[in-house]
Amino acid sequence: MKEELFAELVASVKEGGQILRGEKEAARTFPYDRLDIKRIREKYKLTQEQFAAMLGISVRTLRNWEQGRRVPEGPAMVLLRVADLHPQAVLDAARQMV
Repeated sequence: MKEELFAELVASVKEGGQILRGEKEAARTFPYDRLDIKRIREKYKLTQEQFAAMLGISVRTLRNWEQGRRVPEGPAMVLLRVADLHPQAVLDAARQMV
């Protein structure tokens, strides 16, 4: 590895440590709204087992999301947002899969 690149990498790691310790402000942040997944499920009036089956995920995954131990990412996050904002679209799609 070239010395210049290595020095840049070391500086970046040190800066990351400063940010984590609260010694320095991050140059960029990416805020997001945390979804209330339990509220979304309750809007459908479904049990955890039923909602997980409708979304095609395991009940264990759903429980982890609802209890805040895990956070959905990528396509799962998009699907949950659609489920929250457009419940009829999700129900229509789920019926087509049966």
